[in-house]
Amino acid sequence: MENGDRNAKKQSYDRPRIYLEDLLTKADLADFKLQLLFEIKNILKEHSGQPTKKWLKSFEVRKLLNISPGTLQNLRARGILPYTRIGGVIYYDSDEIRHMLESKKNPAG
Repeated sequence: MENGDRNAKKQSYDRPRIYLEDLLTKADLADFKLQLLFEIKNILKEHSGQPTKKWLKSFEVRKLLNISPGTLQNLRARGILPYTRIGGVIYYDSDEIRHMLESKKNPAG
């Protein structure tokens, strides 16, 4: 066997075989895209607007509720929003925030 023939046979054995059922079509990719988008939308819908952490700092609560530092302080002072102070940092329970929002919900709207 010549050297060139040996190299040609070796190369053909080194490559993995591709079978027709392993090929992807454009339709397969389009289906995958739709499935992926559907899953992402479901994940976003489950977590939309809800904090993922148990304890939130003041800046996170202000951002979540879109309120000023003075409004947050007012909610604390009036006892509307419970908090915990550890050292100089104030923490808010995300469940308490959710409860506060639910209790203040207008039944008509």
